[in-house]
Amino acid sequence: MSQSRVDRMLADARAKLDRVEPQDLAAEIDAGALVVDIRPSEDRAADGPLPGAVVIERIHLEWRLDPTSEHRLEVSAPDRRIIVVCNEGYSSSLAAHSLRRLGLPRATDLVGGYQAWRATGEGSVSDP
Repeated sequence: MSQSRVDRMLADARAKLDRVEPQDLAAEIDAGALVVDIRPSEDRAADGPLPGAVVIERIHLEWRLDPTSEHRLEVSAPDRRIIVVCNEGYSSSLAAHSLRRLGLPRATDLVGGYQAWRATGEGSVSDP
């Protein structure tokens, strides 16, 4: 069976990203990266917050981080490393690719998402 279109789209997006391993997340934050948690509120309620992350629902992501948007958050800057985190690392890859298309060339995502980060036992990360 051939690969689905969405699987091809995901592979294409990931090929353009320098993805972050869960055990490296704290070091990335210490180096100035902005971590953005795009998990739905139900996932955050069930599993807890990602300490140090800015929560932006996926539906609002591009407007909040686009450097040219009047609705952008002040923490967004074209040269800042942005690490998008979803629950398992799929939608975050597509979201990071979208951010790159908006002029954020250092946008990427977390391999395996929140669940992989939690499995590392890292516990918490620094505040942004």
